[in-house]
Amino acid sequence: MLQNNAQLKSLIDKLWQNFWEGGIANPLTAIEQITYLIFMKRLDDLEAKRERDAEFTGEKYTSRFKGKFQIPGSNESIDKNELRWSVFKHKPADEMLMHVQMKVFPFLKDLNGETSPFTKHMANAVFIMPKASLLVSAINIVEDIFKEIEKDATEGGHAFQDIQGDVYEMLLSEIATAGKNGQFRTPRHIIKLMAELVAPQLGQRIADPACGTGGFLLGSYQYILTDLVRKKDPSKLSKDEDGFERAAISAVLTQKVKTILDQSFVGYDIDTTMVRLGLMNMMMHGIDEPKIDYKDTLSKTYNEDSQFDIIMANPPFTGNIDKGDINEGLKLPTTKTELLFVERIFNMLKMGGTAAVIVPSGVIQNSGKAFEAVRKLIIDKAELKAVIAVPSGAFKPYAGVSTAILIFTKGGETNNVWFYDMQADGYTLDDKRNKIAESDLPDIVQRYKTRDAKKDSDRKQKYFMVSKKEIVENNYDLNLSTYKEEVYEEVIYEKPSLILKKLSEIEKTINTGIIELTELSK
Repeated sequence: MLQNNAQLKSLIDKLWQNFWEGGIANPLTAIEQITYLIFMKRLDDLEAKRERDAEFTGEKYTSRFKGKFQIPGSNESIDKNELRWSVFKHKPADEMLMHVQMKVFPFLKDLNGETSPFTKHMANAVFIMPKASLLVSAINIVEDIFKEIEKDATEGGHAFQDIQGDVYEMLLSEIATAGKNGQFRTPRHIIKLMAELVAPQLGQRIADPACGTGGFLLGSYQYILTDLVRKKDPSKLSKDEDGFERAAISAVLTQKVKTILDQSFVGYDIDTTMVRLGLMNMMMHGIDEPKIDYKDTLSKTYNEDSQFDIIMANPPFTGNIDKGDINEGLKLPTTKTELLFVERIFNMLKMGGTAAVIVPSGVIQNSGKAFEAVRKLIIDKAELKAVIAVPSGAFKPYAGVSTAILIFTKGGETNNVWFYDMQADGYTLDDKRNKIAESDLPDIVQRYKTRDAKKDSDRKQKYFMVSKKEIVENNYDLNLSTYKEEVYEEVIYEKPSLILKKLSEIEKTINTGIIELTELSK
């Protein structure tokens, strides 16, 4: 997390301040423009690496910067090499601003050809840079950010950070004040936990019906590649800062694997800016043709049921949808989005498909008719495998809401549900979210994989099993505290007569002191 690198955090604060002072005060506009710059830089770096790798291995590779680019609205064409970050960053300020606006950005918008989702969603994108000095300073700061990331990766031994996601995360508090309610990025370590629990495999179709910047899709992508390394050469695995095994992605990203992965991930969002950010985020991580689309998956326009093997999601918690807009396939008697999204996820799964979804505490315990109906759905028509209570501070500083992770498999049969009371996620539960040693995450993964109804019977522990019969008897209540046995420490007090005697002696001492003070003051 960026909070643990003071220099990186300082650079991103400086970048934001520059945009603010440069006249771009809307947080969402600022983050979009920052992302375009980071994407330009990352695209050049990735292409340069692919060119070097191809030269080293002797394989043929045609760079995206090879050939000519026809400038829209003119008869002029330009050598694509002139559109590289490493080339245009050296131009004089005013010339560079015109070059990026009129040539580099149009090239970026048309990067994947006319028929790609990326080109479709970039059609209305605008590169807003009020003055050349802002572009120059922003480019210099982005350069410094990437140098700091490389340094952190080399010295700290961490994987190259998802910088765009981190920038987005840093600006979310500003976005919240701009009226973007309910939008906050799921912390990366929670995404990693959920990926470990559902264990997506190469060749499976994976979706997120409210994907934002694509964090869950990327979490699945990185898990799959790590798992391939685990099967091929476990010695190349190392533990990351959150205690999860990780590997260098390039170790297994062959063309065959890449072709499969390009078809594996599907995301939807109802915010066009999020769609663009998600597309660029996936492309920066090696998915050349990402499938993220602008669509309301709760509406009548959505029709992709029973299509996916894995769904990981943190759908919007607050909000209602107009009754007339709700998809006919959604049968719950409600307009609440947090309930309808659970039903949508259930419907999207293939038979035998598994979901991991974050829900607010109301979904698991509220006694309302629709709340109980959604719990009945995932218990009676699926195998509800686990309910993991997440501490309310896990989403700070953006939200203090109490949540749970539900894991269920469509078409399975619920016999027992495994509960886990997560108390520490590896970070302080205040607004600062500093890294700490205590973390339940590795323990959750290990205990989940070895869960057993007979062994996990002690309800005084953090984890335990509850039978479906008992849950049904409790009106399908999935609140962990309903079933957990609290451990009370016995406190032994002294006898009342002894306490009174001590109080009397204290009173005598105080009175004696008052008398002595009175005598001294005469």
